[in-house]
Amino acid sequence: MNGDQVEVRLTPRNNGPAAVADATVRLRWSVELADEQELPARCAREDERTVVCGTGALAVDAAGEQVRVPVRLRERPSEVTLEIDTAWSAGAVDQDRSNDRMAVLVLDTGDEYAF
Repeated sequence: MNGDQVEVRLTPRNNGPAAVADATVRLRWSVELADEQELPARCAREDERTVVCGTGALAVDAAGEQVRVPVRLRERPSEVTLEIDTAWSAGAVDQDRSNDRMAVLVLDTGDEYAF
C-alpha cells in the first residue's frame, strides 16, 4: 500500500482432493474503494469494499496463475485490513476449509509483503 494505491498479487493453490475447473476469490478491504477502478478482465466489483476475481482452472496440489489486482482506496488510511477468501469453487468438495480464508493487516509503508 502506498497512499490510496494498493496492489494485491495472489497465487491461488488447490490442495485437493480434486481439480477445480474454475474458482473465485473474494478480496474485501476494511475501507471503501474509490468509485472508479481499473480492474483486470477477470475481476469485478461486488460492493463498495469488495472485488471478486476468477482464478481459472486449478490442478490438484498445484499453484494457479498469479492474480494481480491494483485498486484505489477512497481515502488514504495509514492501515487497512484485507480479507481474502474463496467465494466459489465450481462445486468442488473441500474437506479442509481452514485454508480458505486469510486476513492481512496492510500498512502504508510502500513496502511489499508476502504471506
